[in-house]
Amino acid sequence: MRRPTISDLARASGVSVATVDRVLNARHRVREETARRVYDAAQAIGYHAVGLIRQRVFEDLPQYRLAFLLQKPTQSFYQTFAREIEAAARAVTTARLQIQIEYPSATTPAAINEKIKALGARNQAVAVVGPDYPAVTTAVEELKERGIPVFSLLSDLATGVRDAYVGVNNRKAGRTAAWTIARTAKKPGKVACFVGSHRFHGHELREIGFRSYFRENAPEFDVVDTLINLETAEITHEATLTLLQKHSDLVGLYVCGGGMEGAISAFREEGVAGRIVLVVNELTPESKAGLADDIVTMVVATPLPALCKELLSLMVGAIEHGEAAVPGQSFLPFDIYISENI
Repeated sequence: MRRPTISDLARASGVSVATVDRVLNARHRVREETARRVYDAAQAIGYHAVGLIRQRVFEDLPQYRLAFLLQKPTQSFYQTFAREIEAAARAVTTARLQIQIEYPSATTPAAINEKIKALGARNQAVAVVGPDYPAVTTAVEELKERGIPVFSLLSDLATGVRDAYVGVNNRKAGRTAAWTIARTAKKPGKVACFVGSHRFHGHELREIGFRSYFRENAPEFDVVDTLINLETAEITHEATLTLLQKHSDLVGLYVCGGGMEGAISAFREEGVAGRIVLVVNELTPESKAGLADDIVTMVVATPLPALCKELLSLMVGAIEHGEAAVPGQSFLPFDIYISENI
């Protein structure tokens, strides 16, 4: 496809070429409404100078530096998460946002603290996905003392210190997974779940919700001991094969966090699709293929576009107006996917 020209941009935004030229080169003032229309059109058609147009349109707006500490950069979910953060930042029209996205070298307290401190040294607000260690809480406290708001994402951490948690209600997600298994399993039997680590507060809440549903509503099912997979596909694969060999009456499996690729591949190898209910976390190319092949029964997914929009609004608000009186939680409704709606 040919690269869009200035004439294409003028047509797409409903203004003259001269007006687009004034926006691009700041020759004369253009009405804010018109300038924003040119910017929106430039984004829509992929105009090569969209960055310059954004600079011209938003040059009088305040500029903020926001940092994000995610996990596992090789996983498709976190790659999508990073793209959605960047897209949400570009869509903000009340400020110019500079985004820094980083990943820790490991999930140890030392590695996470090192990144948190480095991000806090260069940015005005920080959002973190990570396990809940006392040492991490201390690092968050240090940032708060310097007036830098901190937000926890997907899995809560540093409760009572961070500004807010932004993500889904993990306890409800766990109960939803249990409901699905109880309602779709062909008969009662044993069920299992994987968590990445008990230090991930969100995983622990999902496990609590998962177990509480069976205890309250489906006691005829037997929930076996929870397994830790460190959110890796390799460990999940081997552990799933062991589960299938050890429990011939296994009827359901829930992967609370990452690593579900390993469970899907193990189900493929053993040919248990349709016999055992598999519920996994997040819609990725692997889980989508699992749904299409009827290996995965249901996916509980984080609505990343909505989460990123809400998160950036909260981060900008915290910079402009100060922290909330009481650190809170911003729950977003999770998405549910089955084979019929992918």
